[in-house]
Amino acid sequence: MTGTPSRSTDSANGSAARRSDASRSAILAAARERFATDGYERATIRAIAKDAHIDPSMVMRYFGNKDGLFAAAVALDLRMPDLSRSPRTEVGRALVAHFLNIWEENEELTAVLRVAVTNKAGAERLQGIFREQVVPVAQQVCPDPEQVPARAALCASQLMGLALTRYVLRLPPAAELAREEILAWLGPTLQRYLTAPSP
Repeated sequence: MTGTPSRSTDSANGSAARRSDASRSAILAAARERFATDGYERATIRAIAKDAHIDPSMVMRYFGNKDGLFAAAVALDLRMPDLSRSPRTEVGRALVAHFLNIWEENEELTAVLRVAVTNKAGAERLQGIFREQVVPVAQQVCPDPEQVPARAALCASQLMGLALTRYVLRLPPAAELAREEILAWLGPTLQRYLTAPSP
C-alpha cells in the first residue's frame, strides 16, 4: 500500500537541500575570494575547495569545472555611464573611454571574456552582462528603439574585439596602441553605431 511521505522523509529531504545550498554558498564565497586574490589562471579547484572546507569532487558536482564555477561566482558591475548626460556628439568616445578604464582596472572582465570564448556557461554569463547592462545604455541615445539591440551588439563587437586582441591575445599592434589612438579610431565608430540614421 502506497502512502504519503512521512514527516521524517520530508525532514531529511529538507535537511539535505539546506546542506546542498550551504555547500554551494560556501564554494561560491571561496571562489570569489580566490579569483580576486589569485586571478583566474592561478586559482585552482583544489584551493577553492580547501577554502570552503569542501571535497574538490563537490565543486565539480555543482559547477562542472573551473569555467562553470567562475561564471557562477563572478558578478560584474560594469558601472555603465549615463550617456544621456554626455554631449550627443561625444557618446561614442565616452563609451570607449569607459570600457578602456574597465578593462585596464578589472582583470575579472578579461577573465570572463577568456572563459566565454571556450565555455558555454561563460558565454551565457557574458550574454547576461550584455543584455542587462549594455543594452539599457544604448537605449539612452539610439534614435530608433527597435534597433537598440542590434546597435548595442555592434558596439559590443568593437569593444570585445579590442579587448580580445589587446588584453587576452595581447596582439602587439593592438596592445601597443595608445589610449588616445584607440579613442580616435573607435570613438567615431561607436558614435555611428549609437546615433547615426539607419543605413
